Amino acid sequence: MALDLFAGIPVTDYAAALPWYEQVFGGKPAFLPNDIEAVWEVAEHRYVYIVQRPERAGNALVLLFVDDLDARVAEIARRGVEPAEREAYDGGVTKVTYRDAEGNEISFGGVGAVTVP
Repeated sequence: MALDLFAGIPVTDYAAALPWYEQVFGGKPAFLPNDIEAVWEVAEHRYVYIVQRPERAGNALVLLFVDDLDARVAEIARRGVEPAEREAYDGGVTKVTYRDAEGNEISFGGVGAVTVP
């Protein structure tokens, strides 16, 4: 069975939010369905998108597991975005959370040595 995934993040102001998400995801969106929506392909057939929906903004929680968490966090830092939170779990798993200006959370998880305060 094939599985495609679209995880949505509502924002108040699409134009204001877009540059931050480009920094986090490392580039321009894969496609722009309309004037208030941008979509990034984070893995084959798996997408994260932002959409201007002010009445729902600020409440998204998205977690993406990656092969090399340390490399991902370093890449995002080079683009000027620092994590809001780091959590360590049993088995060497770490979760690193980024928050946009409205409080939406984009987290990356995986096995890594990312320093947890």
